[in-house]
Amino acid sequence: MKQVLVLTIGILLWALPAFAADVDRTAATRSINALRSDHNAADLKYSTQLEKAAQAHVKDMVRNGFFSHTGSNGSTIGTRLTRAGYGWCAAAENIASGQRSLAQVMESWTKSRGHRKNMLNTQVSEFALARGTGHIWVMVLARPGC
Repeated sequence: MKQVLVLTIGILLWALPAFAADVDRTAATRSINALRSDHNAADLKYSTQLEKAAQAHVKDMVRNGFFSHTGSNGSTIGTRLTRAGYGWCAAAENIASGQRSLAQVMESWTKSRGHRKNMLNTQVSEFALARGTGHIWVMVLARPGC
């Protein structure tokens, strides 16, 4: 009986979604566009298509226990965007771990030269943000077509 209980609990934990909480799209858009406005960069539009790519990478990292821009299957941001059906010509990705709120992750990325550069990139026009359990964050920034 104890083994059945342990197995059942294990299955339930495995089946839990990889997301700690939904990201407030409006607050995320307001936050990144405030930064861009301060640096005379055009506003970004939130993209649900980019969100799919960000969510897929968060799920991969949480489920497979790693933290990297390279997916468990060797995928890159470009690969993930293509798989999500997004025809891109410019793309960037920020990842973070441990920040408990949108404000904290945005502050962390803003203080990091490389992450800030991605958020201020004038070649991108859209973005999305995903958050996973364990406070794993993925921001995808891209431009369609070109």
